[in-house]
Amino acid sequence: MLTGELRHQIDSIWNAFWSGGISNPLEVMEQITYLLFLRRLDDLQNLEETKSLRLGKPIERSIFPTGCDTKGRDFNDLRWSHFKNSAPAEMYTVVGEHVFPFLRSMGGDGSTYAQHMKDARFTIPTPALLSKVVDMLDQVPMDDRDTKGDLYEYMLGKIASAGQNGQFRTPRHIIKLMVELTAPNARDVICDPASGTCGFLVAAGEYLREKHPEILRNAQAREHFHRGMFHGYDFDSTMLRIGSMNMALHGVDNPDIRYQDSLAEDHAGDEERYSLILANPPFAGSLDYENTAKDLLAIVKTKKTELLFLALFLRLLKPGGRAAVIVPDGVLFGSSKAHKELRRIMVEDQKLDAVISLPSGAFKPYAGVSTAILLFTKTNSGGTDKVWFYDMKADGWSLDDKRQPLLPENKLGLQPFRNGHSQLSEAEHAKNNLPDVLARWGLRDTSEMKRSRTEQSFCVPRSDIAGNGYDLSINRYKEVVHEVSEHLPPKEILAKLAVLEAEIQAGMKELEGIL
Repeated sequence: MLTGELRHQIDSIWNAFWSGGISNPLEVMEQITYLLFLRRLDDLQNLEETKSLRLGKPIERSIFPTGCDTKGRDFNDLRWSHFKNSAPAEMYTVVGEHVFPFLRSMGGDGSTYAQHMKDARFTIPTPALLSKVVDMLDQVPMDDRDTKGDLYEYMLGKIASAGQNGQFRTPRHIIKLMVELTAPNARDVICDPASGTCGFLVAAGEYLREKHPEILRNAQAREHFHRGMFHGYDFDSTMLRIGSMNMALHGVDNPDIRYQDSLAEDHAGDEERYSLILANPPFAGSLDYENTAKDLLAIVKTKKTELLFLALFLRLLKPGGRAAVIVPDGVLFGSSKAHKELRRIMVEDQKLDAVISLPSGAFKPYAGVSTAILLFTKTNSGGTDKVWFYDMKADGWSLDDKRQPLLPENKLGLQPFRNGHSQLSEAEHAKNNLPDVLARWGLRDTSEMKRSRTEQSFCVPRSDIAGNGYDLSINRYKEVVHEVSEHLPPKEILAKLAVLEAEIQAGMKELEGIL
């Protein structure tokens, strides 16, 4: 959890960029990312040097080579600990003419971060601004992994709060809910085919550290965690850089974060490769058939990106693999042939586990579209006996454009979920349904099956869904409680009216006497 002082430090750095002439929040984030990466490289070099001194052996992996670069500058001068003490003009020259060319040449070391730095652009406009920002970043504590991750998440939140770039970020509490619902394990191979800032992959990594700490104590499991578990695709190079750095600051050494247009490329190399998919893919787009991967069109012939992404998830998952993905409500009830066929595949050919309806303001102020979380398991042989539905009314934040918290911080998100139960009062639950979603999800095969369809959650048999044309919208199955009105016989009604009339007449006479 960030302290107020740390938040103030980040706010000050952000404001320095704005007042220094960089107003695009994504560009601010990108330049901060580069500088944090440089500081991290220097920290890694220091660790290697310390290890070498203690063991009395040569440095195994030197980040900065010995000697000079192509322009005659000593590579040691390119280290954060060296240039941070330079005069502004000298620092500006070193960073712009030597450090960034060095960053761009690092791709050969094979790491995810190095590969995405090959297009690094230095856009800080003045020596004064660079010097000021370097000084400020140098004061931010980066020793603790949790602090580093929280700081970066806080900065990513600033992208979201700035407006047009908010589509890159799914609310963190929704991400954490989806991770908890799928419960990643130490053997999982996790993918987000629309990874953006890698929020889902980061949350999955944090969940594993908390729930499966043994994963980092076993050499083989640790190698899998750092190099084989996490996979993300995006076709925005800026997002790849930011996402890679997000993973780095959350302590994942070398995830597979790569450039790929998920819907336009053949997936032969990735088919049935992953055991867990977590994603919030772009919706409301449309592709031409000639630009869409043929293996996806073989599953469902459509131009709609939201349907193509669902086809992609089915293609990428291995049998037994599971997914938690966000879809627009149109996917649940759309009447086109492609919509119906994809829902039929989900219900009849795979195992559709749950449909969780999200509040319509969950993605405000960027979009007011209604959405839902789909949870399913790839089986290729059916298995849907019943589908669990949950009608989420509140997620802890106001559902207007401001998205202000409605409860104290310790009552938000999944924090009040303990021992399999929500710890919120009825009034608090009305403002935050997330702990209840998780509690009821755990009971979906037992007590949830007995709930009536007038309640917030309930189960629907596969036969009912098939009979409704595979419509998956919760309103199709939810029943409304109607108040029972008291109906009296006509004679009793007339008698009551006669009594009422007599009372009125008596009141009128009394009034006349007074007047």
